[in-house]
Amino acid sequence: MLDRRLIALESVRGYLAQVEPKTNNTTILNGLHAADWVGASGLAAEDEAIWFAKDQSVYKCDRASSTFSSYPNPLQLSVPVEFARLPYSANGIALDGDKVYVSCEKSGYIHVFDKASGKPVSKIAQPGIGIENLTVEEGALWVCDRAEQTVFCLDLETGKVQFSALTPFGSPTGITFYPQENGPENSPENGPENGKSVCYISYADKEAYIRDDPNAADPLQLTLRDRTFIHPLFIHHIPEKKQTLSNGYLIELSYVEEMLPLEELSLSGAEWRIALPADTPRQKVRQVEAIGHPFTDEIQNGQRVAVFKFDHIAPYQAGLVGWRALIEMYSIKYNLAPEDVENSPPLSEDFKAAYLVDDDELSMETPIIRAAAKAAVGTETNLLRKMLKIRNYVYDQLSYGIQPKIDTPDIALARGTASCGEYVGILLALTRLNGIACRTIGRYKCPQFPEKKNLPLEPDFNHVWLEFYAPGIGWLPMESNVDDVIDQGPYPTRFFMGLAWYHTELGKGISFAKFKAKGWPEGVSLGDFAINHIHFTILEELNPEESYSQ
Repeated sequence: MLDRRLIALESVRGYLAQVEPKTNNTTILNGLHAADWVGASGLAAEDEAIWFAKDQSVYKCDRASSTFSSYPNPLQLSVPVEFARLPYSANGIALDGDKVYVSCEKSGYIHVFDKASGKPVSKIAQPGIGIENLTVEEGALWVCDRAEQTVFCLDLETGKVQFSALTPFGSPTGITFYPQENGPENSPENGPENGKSVCYISYADKEAYIRDDPNAADPLQLTLRDRTFIHPLFIHHIPEKKQTLSNGYLIELSYVEEMLPLEELSLSGAEWRIALPADTPRQKVRQVEAIGHPFTDEIQNGQRVAVFKFDHIAPYQAGLVGWRALIEMYSIKYNLAPEDVENSPPLSEDFKAAYLVDDDELSMETPIIRAAAKAAVGTETNLLRKMLKIRNYVYDQLSYGIQPKIDTPDIALARGTASCGEYVGILLALTRLNGIACRTIGRYKCPQFPEKKNLPLEPDFNHVWLEFYAPGIGWLPMESNVDDVIDQGPYPTRFFMGLAWYHTELGKGISFAKFKAKGWPEGVSLGDFAINHIHFTILEELNPEESYSQ
């Protein structure tokens, strides 16, 4: 940010652009000298100069001459002068008093330089594994990591992560803070912790779309196009709970089973149980209503379930059974360190009986699974480190692939490829064998198109992940396979103790849907009796600070 203006760097063409966040009005400030900035990465601004990183160097441009100017908003800068040089490519840059912070993905550090001399002072380990951009705000170093889809808040001196927040979109490439228009701009209380200053993130990636080429024999073609934009990141940090919520969405979710028998069935005393969305630290259920047939709302193992009852179902009877829910869904990240669980109480006997057993064909007695459980953790005893080592071990052994059916963990592990459900099975088995309580959660993810509001969206597949239990703290989420993105690592930790806004939590630790009747034949699955229909509709974006402060 410069002179209360939002300044963005477009590295492909070398543009320095002034952007109005509310209207998206954009002005190129260096139109006559854009070539000098092509390939630049990080950007930082102060009253007397602009700093940027390019290749292995950090440059400084003083605001002195009219070298850079463009009507109607000139930005007068001197010729760039090299300030410092790194052994590898420099990525992000931030300024604070007499220090200059420069991130470098390849070295794995944020390098700290003395502003006056250009000499290195210290270095801070990067909090993530990807390309990182930086800014300083209210005495903290803020880092956005492209691979982690995460913003980290670091202590300026020690580099310790204070908390982190997931971004609502992928590939965050820049970060800054911008004051709200309705507050005193220079007020000392105008900081991010009280909502007076808004964090803005720039994003740059590619999106797939259908191109209509009227001259081609097949006019509809799948192709890619660039996608770049700036969007506010709403952050609500809850220190006492070690949780950080970020952008959420109000979503209408409908789940309907269409009775479509494939053979003549006459059933009496039928009962259809379908799990309902759960109220969780990151998910609020505003309302639920029945579709097609009334239901009673029951609690099963602490989870809400819709129970539909039929006195009689006639042969070839058609009908709809389901519910529609209005849900607030936010991203969440738990900010726990290994030392936070060092003195945790032992797991209760009830939890051991419920969550350390093979209750879902987990192959926990097979040699391959028992050997894997031992190899995964080695001599580690800390719960969080053990859980992360188990995840990384499974990622090392597996590659993602959709399977025609879910095999047991021993078969999937030996095969080396697995679907999300098979990842979960293996993770459950190895975790439980190492004394960590674990359970399945999930079912569906909302299609990740928050810009497509008020349109029906359908997920392509169902999806499951898991939760592990930290005594004295509670259940913590962990994705099954989504972070397995780099062959043999290092792997992102964005969804280790974190979930994105599009995860829908349904039926924790219980069956999602179950049907029983007096005449229900053996060997006939629910899929032989009905077909499901799932629709998401994104209604509006939500700020968690506004929702959770009420």
